[in-house]
Amino acid sequence: MQHTLRTSVTFKGVGLHSGAPATMVICPAAAGYGIWFKRTDIALGDAMIPALYDVAEHTPLCTRLVNTAGVSVSTVEHIMAALAGCGIHNALIEIDGPEVPIMDGSAAPFVRGIMARGVRRQLSPVLAYEVLKTVSVENAQGARATLSPSDRLSIEFHIDFADAAIGRQSKTLDMGNGTFARELCDSRTFCRQADVDAMHEHGLALGGTLDNAVVVDGDRILSPGGLRHSDEAVRHKMLDALGDLALAGGAILGHYRGERAGHTLTNMLLRKLFATPGAVRPVLCDEETAARLPGTGLVWDEIPQVA
Repeated sequence: MQHTLRTSVTFKGVGLHSGAPATMVICPAAAGYGIWFKRTDIALGDAMIPALYDVAEHTPLCTRLVNTAGVSVSTVEHIMAALAGCGIHNALIEIDGPEVPIMDGSAAPFVRGIMARGVRRQLSPVLAYEVLKTVSVENAQGARATLSPSDRLSIEFHIDFADAAIGRQSKTLDMGNGTFARELCDSRTFCRQADVDAMHEHGLALGGTLDNAVVVDGDRILSPGGLRHSDEAVRHKMLDALGDLALAGGAILGHYRGERAGHTLTNMLLRKLFATPGAVRPVLCDEETAARLPGTGLVWDEIPQVA
């Protein structure tokens, strides 16, 4: 069955890239509504933005959604991951600015806020997309993203950074049975100090601090308290991948493999999946299939307490 929140939940913070304050309210929605963003600061014109892959712009630092009127909302990947990881299929997200608040750089504040309000079951079957053929995309730097057939969503990720504090990391997880909340949701976005300096010079990452990102410099972790996991970086890449895959408009039944992939490649992968004849089909989940989806088996006591 589909799920929505029992009551609305509010989050306040600043945008990672804009540094602008933002208030975001996640509201319950009817079965079949899907996930929509509404820009409450837009007085005239279309302020509604669907959380779908085909309205996503290719940006290197985050996922930005833009409607046909040119109204946008950016850095949606963490809240989309939280909704998918909590098994929320229907919600209206009201936001008074162009960027989702970064919070602590992870999805844990969103997960805890959603679960504190509770989840309400709706009497409609869950729509999922079953991958039938392997599809893959690759960029000029050799980074690759692939979806292949599976009866559940699993995510495999491989990264390789020159900085010794990150280095090479790999991880594979079945995303059912509360895995997202337990294993991934508290992993923060990360970057190199040199990249932070360069972005600041170009007016980017203005809301970034050592409190909402893991900043590394060679073999040093500059953020207070160090890492939450020894492989926090690859876990965060998996978090991002789940959020970007959630823009399919339904749960993905397939195995995702990312090799140094990012937001753009995952979006390109979804576009190729739905454009390739016979590569995917919509299915209405029976109880057995729904029990394998992200969000099932989530236990409050397993949600990390860090946020």
